[in-house]
Amino acid sequence: MLLLALAPRAWLRLPQLKRLVCPRTPGGDSLRMRCQLLSRQGPAETGKQGQPQGPGLRTRLLITALFGAGLGGAWLAARAKKEQWRQQQRTEALRQAAVGQGDFSLLDHRGQARCKADFRGQWVLMYFGFTHCPDICPDELEKLVQVVQQLEAEPGLPLVQPIFITVDPERDSVEAMARYVQDFHPRLLGLTGSAEQIAQASHNYRVYYSAGPKDEDQDYIVDHSIAIYLLNPDGLFTDYYGRARSAEQIADSVRHHMATFRSVLP
Repeated sequence: MLLLALAPRAWLRLPQLKRLVCPRTPGGDSLRMRCQLLSRQGPAETGKQGQPQGPGLRTRLLITALFGAGLGGAWLAARAKKEQWRQQQRTEALRQAAVGQGDFSLLDHRGQARCKADFRGQWVLMYFGFTHCPDICPDELEKLVQVVQQLEAEPGLPLVQPIFITVDPERDSVEAMARYVQDFHPRLLGLTGSAEQIAQASHNYRVYYSAGPKDEDQDYIVDHSIAIYLLNPDGLFTDYYGRARSAEQIADSVRHHMATFRSVLP
């Protein structure tokens, strides 16, 4: 009985609620129609099949991803073009410097005569130093050997011939070079010669060297340029690497030169 008594009152409240939401006003037909539409459609306007109108989240994400990929591709292309331009500028500067021009005639640590033509068809990493060097030369030769070993471990890459040329022919005889190079790499080739022959080879590669004063034990230090030189299979100077370059950086550079090499010889 209590439910029956309350039910008519609840039912009577519905028209009152509708009048509060959509009041009857003179000339308010358009307002009532709008209210009726709102009551049927809900708070947000929907399209067919109840899906929100406009691009969905997945579409917006796809557009954003494509836009980002386009920007990334343009940046990579610009970077590659800039790197290519820098390499061309570097190659031109090295060509104008005429580094590595001319031949040399030296003896290897086995006593065999060697000239630049002997290494035609090979990639060569070359370093000028001396066996009595206390620290720099051993460090640079060790770095050179690390580069050779890294490239040796990669199938398909040609072998790189490591060469050590002395700038101290007075003390670095064939025998001294043989004892020295055996501590680094089995294929490291030590080259020496007369003072005139060493001067000619050093001049060809723009290597500076000067022996310092002798001490009471007749020992002395030779001041010299510090660089590792790269020669391509044509026997032409291709690049050089200073002390700041790591073995990994040099190996990456050599790989790049190998990949882009085109012989200019008949």
